[in-house]
Amino acid sequence: MAAFVARYASAFLEVVTAAKLDTAAIGVEFNDFLATWDGSAELREFFVNPAIPAVQKVGFLDTLNAKLGLRKELRNLLAVLIDNDRIGAVSEVAEAYRRLLQEQLGIRQAEIVTARELDAAERDALVAEIGKLAGAQVEASFKLDPAILGGTVVRIGSTVYDGSVRGRLDRLKEALVSGQ
Repeated sequence: MAAFVARYASAFLEVVTAAKLDTAAIGVEFNDFLATWDGSAELREFFVNPAIPAVQKVGFLDTLNAKLGLRKELRNLLAVLIDNDRIGAVSEVAEAYRRLLQEQLGIRQAEIVTARELDAAERDALVAEIGKLAGAQVEASFKLDPAILGGTVVRIGSTVYDGSVRGRLDRLKEALVSGQ
């Protein structure tokens, strides 16, 4: 991630926090803009084209905003990205903003890898236990990997908790080889 992405995301979070805006509503509006952005190659090409003046791009943003109904703070972020020729990184700025917001709210991201599909009750129980382990609310994403044979592998940030059968077998093999 480019350093400027973090700066824009952090500044936007400060604006949202200072104005006490509804972060869920901002998230929906950001998603609406990104869906429009991702859905139209022509739109992206227009906004990143250096031959088109920023004033014209911001004018078109305002026309687009009449349909999307973005809050002025989000509209202003997009206009600043346009003015500084950074609109091409809007998806990265949005992702960085979301990560910073979740960090501010005390929500940790966890990737949970299992060997089999879990039902809703198993997922909820596992997420609750991981939340206790992390000491925070957890937002989890689940992946299947039959190669782990059983158990789970959990990644929270840079920390990995390997409770898989494959991991146990690998640790046992390592202990046997090292003679412990």
